[in-house]
Amino acid sequence: MQSLKLFDTLSGEKKEFTPLSAPEVTMYNCGPTVYNYLHIGNLRTFVTNDILRRTLEWNKYKVKQVMNITDVDDKTIRGAQAEKESLADFTKKYEGFFLEDIKALNIEMPWNMPHATEYITQIISLIEKLIASGAGYKTDDGIYFDVTKAKNYGALSRLEKRTETKSRIAKDEYDKENPSDFALWKFHKEEDGDVKWPASFGEGRPGWHIECSAMSQALLGDTIDIHTGGIDLIFPHHTNEIAQSETATGKHPFVRYWLHGAFLNVAEGKMAKSAGNFIRLRDLKEKGIHPLSYRYWLLRAHYRTPVTFSWEVLQGAQTGFENVVRKIADLKSKSNSAGSVIPNFFHFDEIINDDLDTPLGLGILHGLLVNESYTPADRVATALSMDKIFGLNLSELSEEIVKIPKEILALNEQREIARKEKDWKKSDELRAEIEKLGYKVLDGAKETTIERNLSSLV
Repeated sequence: MQSLKLFDTLSGEKKEFTPLSAPEVTMYNCGPTVYNYLHIGNLRTFVTNDILRRTLEWNKYKVKQVMNITDVDDKTIRGAQAEKESLADFTKKYEGFFLEDIKALNIEMPWNMPHATEYITQIISLIEKLIASGAGYKTDDGIYFDVTKAKNYGALSRLEKRTETKSRIAKDEYDKENPSDFALWKFHKEEDGDVKWPASFGEGRPGWHIECSAMSQALLGDTIDIHTGGIDLIFPHHTNEIAQSETATGKHPFVRYWLHGAFLNVAEGKMAKSAGNFIRLRDLKEKGIHPLSYRYWLLRAHYRTPVTFSWEVLQGAQTGFENVVRKIADLKSKSNSAGSVIPNFFHFDEIINDDLDTPLGLGILHGLLVNESYTPADRVATALSMDKIFGLNLSELSEEIVKIPKEILALNEQREIARKEKDWKKSDELRAEIEKLGYKVLDGAKETTIERNLSSLV
């Protein structure tokens, strides 16, 4: 098997992956800030993280995956106040919605999912180290990090400031000495309500960036193998994580491989909550789109390639995905015994190990399903083995899609009676009712066949 290669944002090149302590791999994924529903663009990042984890496990690594929950920051505090809830109740509610989405997308749960509010002690300790080193300084508003004290600040982002992040920097300015300096700790203000913690340097709450550094160090150590996120986190978030982590520990590098996924856009540009153009996973469900059809659509593009969403494109992807599921169901019906996995079919291992090339990998899956050189049983076994990477739940869906509920069969029987009696109006009404419930009605010369759509499994 070809060794795994990953594109590292810091070096700007594809590198062979070698963990610090094989077979264990330490991986930190920036998780959600739980102040609202996540939109489907946010969820693309978590699907990419899942494919990466599955690929590492495919390569026999044991993955120690951490994904944080940001449950205290400006947005969560303001959101809780707007909805007249405690911060804990407010963030727990939106965390629950996020976990529902994760489950629906068949994303494996991480080894640890820490909450920022559970690591205040570690955050304070890390800030005290930065103050002692001279990199952290106090103002009237809080404690800030002096970026001039960090070696090679901005190397990850290539530029210290980028046009699209100016608004994010402005929100964090307060009374700092240098416009590029960033908040480690924000002193308590009246508008923060009861959200505050005591610290040696003053009562308040943590800044956004320091939370991830503290949780990563506490759970994975000073140096980790992989850190992931969307490209919007390269600057300032990940750039600042590197600066504060390496300055506090004196160890370089903080992260050995940085992976960043591209945006999901809509016709008018980037999908974002602030722009009011975001679509939730539950919106897809309401339109009869199965969450795994959305996952399938994402895998048709490389994770570093931007994609543009439209309902028409997604509906087309669902049709393609349904064909895959139905083909596996058909092959299962022709299999008299358990099959054997075809070793490295058409170099599938090498394709996936080439920086998670899921588009080409899906092409290999499609080719496998129609390749009659192999038995139906072997094709099914190999497809389900590939699905350990794709995470499309093909085994279960291929079983469910052939099940026709009794109520649908009863409606079809009524329709058959109407057809025999030449009551075409009633026959058409019953057909429409069956189709509305998510089933196809295929009238043949001798009999009618009912097929289940994926939309009925949403």
